[in-house]
Amino acid sequence: MKLTVNGEARETAGSPTLQQLLETLNPAGGRVAVVVNDEVVPAAARAGFAPKGADRIAVLTFAGGG
Repeated sequence: MKLTVNGEARETAGSPTLQQLLETLNPAGGRVAVVVNDEVVPAAARAGFAPKGADRIAVLTFAGGG
């Protein structure tokens, strides 16, 4: 399946859930926010959310500072 993740085209095998995709992209399991087609997907919904072909996904990490 073709997806766009953080502006880059990505090909995935099969139809992974958003949680499975995140485990591939962020193996350390750091805290992230996920936006699919301009809508935030809550962490509790990621395991049951299956992206569709051509979805635009943004994975955002938190940064501290001052």
